[in-house]
Amino acid sequence: MEPESGDRYPDMLSWTNLSRNLLLAYQSLGIVYGDLSTSPLYVYTSTFVGKLQNHQNEDAIFGAFSLIFWTLTLIPLLKYVFILLSVDDNGEGGTFALYSLLCRHAKFSLLPNQQAADEELSTYKYGSSSQVVSSSPLKRFLEKHKKLRTILLIVVLFGASMVIGDGALTPAISVLSAVAGLQTAEKRLTNGELLLIACIILVGLFALQHCGTHRVAFMFAPIVIIWMLSIFSVGLYNIIHWNPNIIRAISPYYIIKFFKETGKDGWVSLGGVLLAITGTEAMFADLGHFTSFSIRLAFALVVYPCLVVQYMGQAAFLSKNIGSIPYSFYASIPDPMFWPVFVIATLAAVVGSQAVITATFSILKQCHALGCFPRVKVVHTSRHIYGQVYIPEINWILMVITLSITIGFQNTTLIGNAYGLACMTVIFVTTFLLALVVVFVWQKSVLLAAAFLLFFWIIEGAYLSAALIKVPQGGWVPIVLSCFFTFIMFVWHYGTCKKYSYDLHNKVSLRWLLGLGPSLGIVRVPGIGLIYSELATGIPAIFSHFVTNLPAFHQVLVFVCVKSVPVPYVPPEERFLIGRVCPRPYRMYRCIVRYGYKDIQRDDGDFESQLIQSIAEFIQMEAEQPQLSSSDASALDGRMAVISSRTFQPASSLVIIEDPAPSDSISNLSRKSVALQSLRSAFESENPQIRRRQVRFQLQQDHGMDLAVRDELVDLIQAKEAGVTYIIGHSYVKARRSSSFLKKPVIDMGYSFLRKNCRGPAVALNIPHISLIEVGMIYYV
Repeated sequence: MEPESGDRYPDMLSWTNLSRNLLLAYQSLGIVYGDLSTSPLYVYTSTFVGKLQNHQNEDAIFGAFSLIFWTLTLIPLLKYVFILLSVDDNGEGGTFALYSLLCRHAKFSLLPNQQAADEELSTYKYGSSSQVVSSSPLKRFLEKHKKLRTILLIVVLFGASMVIGDGALTPAISVLSAVAGLQTAEKRLTNGELLLIACIILVGLFALQHCGTHRVAFMFAPIVIIWMLSIFSVGLYNIIHWNPNIIRAISPYYIIKFFKETGKDGWVSLGGVLLAITGTEAMFADLGHFTSFSIRLAFALVVYPCLVVQYMGQAAFLSKNIGSIPYSFYASIPDPMFWPVFVIATLAAVVGSQAVITATFSILKQCHALGCFPRVKVVHTSRHIYGQVYIPEINWILMVITLSITIGFQNTTLIGNAYGLACMTVIFVTTFLLALVVVFVWQKSVLLAAAFLLFFWIIEGAYLSAALIKVPQGGWVPIVLSCFFTFIMFVWHYGTCKKYSYDLHNKVSLRWLLGLGPSLGIVRVPGIGLIYSELATGIPAIFSHFVTNLPAFHQVLVFVCVKSVPVPYVPPEERFLIGRVCPRPYRMYRCIVRYGYKDIQRDDGDFESQLIQSIAEFIQMEAEQPQLSSSDASALDGRMAVISSRTFQPASSLVIIEDPAPSDSISNLSRKSVALQSLRSAFESENPQIRRRQVRFQLQQDHGMDLAVRDELVDLIQAKEAGVTYIIGHSYVKARRSSSFLKKPVIDMGYSFLRKNCRGPAVALNIPHISLIEVGMIYYV
C-alpha cells in the first residue's frame, strides 16, 4: 500500500485533503510541538543565570525577549517552515532523509549492493522526472574521494545520534521544570520528593509508547491545545497588566543594546536563549508521521502566535518584577489560575517529551533500514501512515538514560546546558545538509547555497559556541551519548560493508557451476530452496558448501536478496526483480526484493505465493521478450525484470486456488512424511500469529504455449507442492591476521558483539523457523 501524503497531490485545497490536513495538524500539536511549546517553562530562568545576574534590569529583559522573538522567527519559522519542510523525501523528514536525497543525486552512498535498476524506481527521482542531473566540479570532486563521503556519513550519523540524545534529555528537563512549580506553592516539598514524582511521571510516559503515535497523538493533542490557550491568555494578561511597552522590544535595536550593555556575559547567555527553539528539529524529524502542510498549518496558526505572546508577557512581568526571574513562568501566573495552569503545564511537559521520543524512533528506523544500525524490532503502529513506528528496545534504553540524567543532575539548568547543545548541533548539521541539497538536488548555484549556509551558520554558530562553553556544566552529556551511538552505527556499517565485500570477492564461479551440468553433480529432489544472500549479482560462497557436502539439493533454486534502497518506499508493483542465474534446464533463479527505509516488511504469510507468481510471470515474459534471454549463459545472471507483486497479467497461465486444509491434501501427504506433517501442525498451532497462507497453483490449458515453458511451469508448481525450504548463512565475522591494530578490535569485539546481541537475520526476514536451514560460515574480512 502506498503511503498517503497530502503534499503529493496538486489539488491541495480540495475538501478531502484539507480536512485530512486539518486532522493531521490537530494531531501534530500532540506530537511535534509538545516540546517546543513547553520551552517557556525554563527559558528566562536559564538565560539569567551565571554572570548575567549582574545585568538584571528592564533593558536586559527587553533585549532577551527581542533575542527570543527573532530566534523563533528566523530558525523555526523562516528556515524550517518555509524552507526545510519543502525538502521532504516523498513525505519523509530527518537528517537521513536529506542524506538519502543526496545519495540519489550524487554517488555519495556507501551502501554496497546498489544496482542501476534501482534508479528506475518511480520514487527514486526528486521533483520532475524530466530533470537532467548535472555534473558539477564539486560533485565530481566529492564522488572521487571516498574519505570525503565517509566523513559526510559520519556527520549524518552524529546528527542522528544527537537526536537520540534529545530523546533522553527532553523528558528529563520538561518534566523536572513542570514539577518544580510545586515548590512555588508547596514550600514543604523537598527536592527528593520532587525527584520521585518526576521519575514516576517519566516511567509512565515511556510505558505509553507502545500505544503508538496515532493513539498517543489523540490523547495528547487536546492537552497541548489547552496549554497553548493557557499560555496565550496568561501572556496577553501580563502584557496589558504589567508593561504594554514590551511590544517595542520586537525591534532588533534592543538586541544591539543588550550586547552593548552585557558584552561577553550576554554572549554566554545565548546558551539559555536557544532553549526557546529546542524541539524545532522535531518538526522535520517527525515529518513522516504527518504532512508538511499540516505541520506548517499548526505552527503558523497556533504555535508561533501563542509562543510569541507568552514570551512577551513573561518579559513584561519580569520587567516590573526582577526578583521573580528564578521562577519566572510560575511567578507570572495570576494566583486564581496557578493550579489549573500547573496541572496543564505538567501534562504538557509529558507531551513535550513525546515529540523527540517519536523523532528518535523515526530516525533510528531510517538508520536501521539503510544499514547503519543493528537489527532491532520495529513495530509499525498505524495501518494508514507508514512513518509511525515504535522500537521497544530503544524505548527502554531511552528510559534508563533519562532516569539516570534526572537522578544524576537534579537540576534543570545543568540539564538545559546539555539539552541546548544537543538541539543546536542537530540544527547546525541539518543546515549543512540542506546547503548540499540546494546544490545537488535543487541544482542551484554554489554561491546561493554558500549564502544560505553563511547566513544561518552565523546565527546558529553564535548559539552553538555559547552552548559549547557550558560543556563542563552538563554539556558533556549529549557529546558522550552521541559519540557512543555514532560509534555503534559506524561499526555496524563498517562491518556490514566488509562482510559484503568478502561475499563479493568469494563468489562461486559461474563457469564451475555450468561445468557441473543441470543436475549440479548431485541428486535434485522435489521442492524449492530459497537461498538468502546479500549479493544482488553472482552466486554466494555458501552455495558451494551445499553442492560439495550434501548428496542432494532442491529441484528449483532461488537466490533471494532482500535489500534496502535509499528511497522512503518502493511501490509494491516495483518491489520484485526476477531473473535467471543459469540456463533454463538448471531451474535456478534470482529474486531481489527491494524495500525503502520507511517500508513495512510485514510477515503476511503471502511471500511464498508472491514469489512463485513472480517467477511464473517471468518465465512467460521471457518467452515473449527475447531480450530477457540470451544464448550466452554467462550473460544470464544480471538480466532482471521488474515483476509486479500487486497485479499479475490477466492472461497468466497460473491459477491460484485457496487450500483451506492443506494437511489433508493427498498430494502433500504423498510427498511429506507424517512426522513432518505433525511437526508443522504443532508449530502452527503454537504460533497462530505467523500462520502462512496456504494456496495451490494450477496450470491452465493453453495449447499455444511453448512446450519448454510449460514444462518449466509444471516443474515450478510441483516443487511448490513438495515444499519450500529457507536456507540462510549463520556467519561469524573475524578480522584477518594481517589486519591493522585498530581493525581487529572493531571487527572481533565491536561488530561481533553487536551481531550476537541484535535480532537474527531469520527473525528480521520473517523466515518460518520450521522451514529454516542455517549454514555456518566464517568470514575473514
